[in-house]
Amino acid sequence: MTRSALQIARASYVPKMPEALRGNAEIVEGAATESVLNQEEIRELFPNTYGMPVVRFRQAAGETGLPDPVNVGVILSGGQAPGGHNVIAGIFDGIKRLHGDSKLYGFILGPDGLVKHTYKELTADIIDEYRNTGGFDIIGSGRTKLETQEQFDRGLEILKKLDISALVIIGGDDSNTNACVLAEYYASINAGVQVIGCPKTIDGDLKNEQIETSFGFDTACKVYSELIGNIQRDCNSARKYWHFIKVMGRSASHIALECALQTHPNICIISEEVAAREQSLDDIIDYIAGVITHRAEKGLNFGTVIIPEGLIEFIPAMRKLISELNEFLAHNQEEFDLVRRSGKRDYIIGKLSPKNSAIYASLPETVARQLTLDRDPHGNVQVSLIETEKLLAEMVRNRLDAWAKEGRYKGKFSSITHFFGYEGRCAAPSNYDADYCYSLGYTASMLIAAGKTGYMSSIRNTTAPAREWIAGGVPITMMMNLERRHGELKPVIRKALVELDGAPFRYFEDRRDAWAAETDYIYPGPIQYFGPTTVCDQPGKTLQLELNGTEES
Repeated sequence: MTRSALQIARASYVPKMPEALRGNAEIVEGAATESVLNQEEIRELFPNTYGMPVVRFRQAAGETGLPDPVNVGVILSGGQAPGGHNVIAGIFDGIKRLHGDSKLYGFILGPDGLVKHTYKELTADIIDEYRNTGGFDIIGSGRTKLETQEQFDRGLEILKKLDISALVIIGGDDSNTNACVLAEYYASINAGVQVIGCPKTIDGDLKNEQIETSFGFDTACKVYSELIGNIQRDCNSARKYWHFIKVMGRSASHIALECALQTHPNICIISEEVAAREQSLDDIIDYIAGVITHRAEKGLNFGTVIIPEGLIEFIPAMRKLISELNEFLAHNQEEFDLVRRSGKRDYIIGKLSPKNSAIYASLPETVARQLTLDRDPHGNVQVSLIETEKLLAEMVRNRLDAWAKEGRYKGKFSSITHFFGYEGRCAAPSNYDADYCYSLGYTASMLIAAGKTGYMSSIRNTTAPAREWIAGGVPITMMMNLERRHGELKPVIRKALVELDGAPFRYFEDRRDAWAAETDYIYPGPIQYFGPTTVCDQPGKTLQLELNGTEES
């Protein structure tokens, strides 16, 4: 493998980890737990893995070890996130320390590899090529869901063939929900296979009191914030453009909020606030246009707007429109397909309820078409494909044009749009993510040694120096509730949304008016891997505010 100068230098980086994992680690168990909601229903669905205690590891005398080698399988599931390779390296080093003859097998291209029996042994020479690098390319990832008994049984065949007694699934909330279901099934048939999960998603929506953050969030936000800072430097130099910047985060606005805390844009929309205040698309357009107008009055015809990817789904009126569209087209797709392209817009306007018809008619042509044409296999609108940044820029321009005719706006408006997504998913992990991910993987190996199943690896106290981090495990059932998916109630890990009474949002809320009026941009620059710890090892602003109540400069 040809490597860059940075890759060569990063290969020698030794991740920092909790002191509790450095010597002999003994397990400490807490009290029994229960699910966040629907306790009786979840208990009934998971009789073998419900109610287990939260656990942590502490140092003890002697050396950690097992009398016999342990073979472990690992799966990368879902979208990529920086640091996945270090999770695998942590698992590998952990099981090798437990017994030198232990083996690690990687299943190729995600859960599909388990079902189709495609795998490779991950040896030291392979692992060493990928330490501290971004991406999931060591074994690839996939989005196949492990949901059926047939899949579980097919997977068990290869696990038994390879003498694998533990499986680590590295993924987000859906993947870890699948891990929990798999752990329950294997426990129910005494399969002799433990299942451990690791919290992965750059979106940041897999977290709770025990899981402070999902890995990859830190790196991705720092990458996006560098790009936003660069744009803001250009914006403040040319002083003639408004930049509308969409960032990843369909189900929650954690990335948008973190990037705002790092860069101080003029405007940042938080989807959860839009939903809570029942704001309309018009309300959002008026707000953005209002900020632009006030800045124009001071001669500031430039600025930045950060937009979360999933904004459209959080606007109550848009959500109702999309729901009615889904329902209507599900029963009238053939008739709709027969309508000439030029007449499709008017056809839809004539078929919707008056309120939704008016909203649909107000949308730009490109977005209106997208709402009816781009649909997923379940017949639903693919909201993530809607170019929300272009929608807002166009509608803001129309609003400003109208205000100009009324004499309310006298500035000059030129917009440029951006979407930052894949740019951050496979970046070389920050020192925080390199350390955090390695510790998560190593902790997973300790949970395996302790005989645990149905647990998610957990590292807490991560704004402190790494030696003070708390390593342990959380029963996945503790995070679950019932949600309606495809028309039926299913057990799933509850997504963590931005809390409007939480410290990060309150901090943002207190300052956003000043950021809107002034030009208080911060230019974070690229991720630093070498140099003072205050620069290289600093956790994100969200974590600092959540855990410490303040942000470090």
